[in-house]
Amino acid sequence: MVEQQNTDQLIADLAHRVTVLEAAQAVRTLQHQYGYYLDKCLYQEVVDLFADDGDVYFCGGLYQGKEGVRRLYLGRFRERFTHGFNGPLFGFLLDHPQHQDVITVSEDGQSAQARFRSVMQAGVHEQAKDTFTGAAAMQQWFEGGIYENEYVNDHGTWKIKRLNYRAFWHGDYDKGWAKTPPMDFQLGGTYPDSPYGPDQILDEGFEFYPNTEVFPFHYRHPVTGQVVESEDNEAAKHG
Repeated sequence: MVEQQNTDQLIADLAHRVTVLEAAQAVRTLQHQYGYYLDKCLYQEVVDLFADDGDVYFCGGLYQGKEGVRRLYLGRFRERFTHGFNGPLFGFLLDHPQHQDVITVSEDGQSAQARFRSVMQAGVHEQAKDTFTGAAAMQQWFEGGIYENEYVNDHGTWKIKRLNYRAFWHGDYDKGWAKTPPMDFQLGGTYPDSPYGPDQILDEGFEFYPNTEVFPFHYRHPVTGQVVESEDNEAAKHG
């Protein structure tokens, strides 16, 4: 009888481990697919990856619900970068590789959190420079940022629950990041006063490199079990 109980427990433990491993792989694949769609400015396909009640925290602003997600990707991004066209335009590069993932699956295997890094390469080829204006007309640049996302298993399909992206630095390809001035990013106010603005602005003090603050980790230190935070270093912030 004891042996049967031990066997049943072992089977249950193994089944749980498989559930967690499959969930982690599904989340990893989902985030990588997000990056590939974003590479090619397939903004509608990006929106379709979100849960109906999903949202996006981007550069200090919160875009709430599927409508907020659409406003960001189909409005702000698609109108700005591809003139409303859903897909790549000749001469426009916007690669978003997703890597260095740390994924934490909930005990029941139905939700997860994950941290990813992206180092974006972007720019406009000289043969297409006359068709782009504003930020999209920059010749060649890099961007580095971190995702701290949440995911949910929606009746067997994994979806993005919250996409939380923090861009940290920009670098003009010719100058490098050490000589590129910090980007003066403006959300332009909240919706509906700003047609493509967020529903809320949560971080008025959003700053790019040379600011070097720590983007909070969703996980505890794997050895000490402590929450990892940086000290408040004014000298590091302002030189």
